[in-house]
Amino acid sequence: MTSKSNKLRAKKALLRKPKKRPNMMVQEKVGFVDYKDVNLLQRYMSDRSKLRARRMNGNSVQQQRDIATAVKNAREMALLPY
Repeated sequence: MTSKSNKLRAKKALLRKPKKRPNMMVQEKVGFVDYKDVNLLQRYMSDRSKLRARRMNGNSVQQQRDIATAVKNAREMALLPY
């Protein structure tokens, strides 16, 4: 048996939409992600040198993939810490 308050709570949860984060790469007009651009790559990493999730930085799937590849290359070249 569901009560009225449970139904209302479920209905309100369906109506709420998550806030879309702005795409930082589009705002900064970054056309190409280069592994040598350490300042750009550090913006998408946490203080513990881990990549931030897409939902945290607002990137598209392809942009997140490009950043991940560039970070891996930069780590291999010892430009970024592991």
